[in-house]
Amino acid sequence: MIRTTVALASEEHRSFLKSEALNQLQFFSAAQRADGGFFTLDHDGTPIPGAPQELHATTRMVHCFSLAKIAGWAQGEELMNHGFEYLTKHHRDPNNGGFFWSTANGEGANKNKLAYGHVFVLLAAASATAAGHRDGPQLLEEIDRVLDLHFWDEERGLFMEEWAHDWQPISTYRGMNANMHGLEALLSAYEATGRSKYLQRAGRIIDFFVRKIAPTENWRIPEHYDKNWEIDRDYAGNPMFRPQGTTPGHSFEFARLLLQYNEYSATPDPELNKSAHYLVQTALQDAWNTDSGGFVYTLNFDGSPAIRDRYWWPVTEAIGVLAAFLKNDPAGEYLEWYHRLWDAAGRLFIDHDRGGWFPEVDASGAVVSQQFVGKADLYHSLQAAMLPLTPSAANAYRDLSGVLSNHGGTAT
Repeated sequence: MIRTTVALASEEHRSFLKSEALNQLQFFSAAQRADGGFFTLDHDGTPIPGAPQELHATTRMVHCFSLAKIAGWAQGEELMNHGFEYLTKHHRDPNNGGFFWSTANGEGANKNKLAYGHVFVLLAAASATAAGHRDGPQLLEEIDRVLDLHFWDEERGLFMEEWAHDWQPISTYRGMNANMHGLEALLSAYEATGRSKYLQRAGRIIDFFVRKIAPTENWRIPEHYDKNWEIDRDYAGNPMFRPQGTTPGHSFEFARLLLQYNEYSATPDPELNKSAHYLVQTALQDAWNTDSGGFVYTLNFDGSPAIRDRYWWPVTEAIGVLAAFLKNDPAGEYLEWYHRLWDAAGRLFIDHDRGGWFPEVDASGAVVSQQFVGKADLYHSLQAAMLPLTPSAANAYRDLSGVLSNHGGTAT
């Protein structure tokens, strides 16, 4: 049983978080491929052969192992370097620049250039730079140029979405998801470099989605837009990356990033903290499964459930933002919810025997493999364990330094 009915900053809870992080890192260390990059792992930790390596997965692993290296985990540097090498040697397009969406046998498979994947390259480069990788700054400068040249729309202050391998347009689709993760990457790049450009661009993304769109949509953020950045309510694409409607898990992520942005700002805006509250409160109310916990995956535009499947990652993101709120108000309104989320995670998703989190459960709470094969990468769940260890919503690179050093034990 997970004990979380103690204060966020207590040694008991911090010990649990550290043990959970270490269990996940140990489980996913088995993903290292001898021929480069990382395997997807089955539920028991067995590598699944044959699957292509997708850009978002490779970059997230680099990011996670960079955090692990900063935190003092012994294998962090080796695995960070391993992923970094595959990213720069095999995902990189040597002819046209940018990075392929997926690779197979060390070569480009799906060669399209997606904003979603490229902003994760920025995140990986920022984290590797913060972790001391010697080539991290060079990669950061490279991806900065690619984003400037092909993805950043200076007039709109937003990231455009997708191109063919040779940078020819393939659609007029615009998406919130890539911009939200772009916000995450920009804030991380700002922390790693101190460059005001990154913070300014982060603010422009917030201006559109949070100050303009969210209040008019009852604090739910639509996922899909046309080339003029008008909401496309009929769009339904890839059910994993582009489901129709709104996604409450993204409201949790966006809210945490608002708190992070405000802490970096020279003049924090109290209205942004209120907006973060509105996003969180709406998502909790709309999406929580009152029978056994977890969140429905997507909502219709009126807040009613659309896809009722429950995935692990919205729970991890809700944990992250509630922890950020509790750092400033330890006995605040979200303490009970924070405990409830860890309890649901322990009952539904955490594999206490083998490590890692099961990605999805059905209506009865049974583990299923419908949307996901095996256990997804550790990005969301590792951050749920590590980000609550920091004293604020910002400066994770600095404040995670050494937190996993000399920690023993296992999560219970």
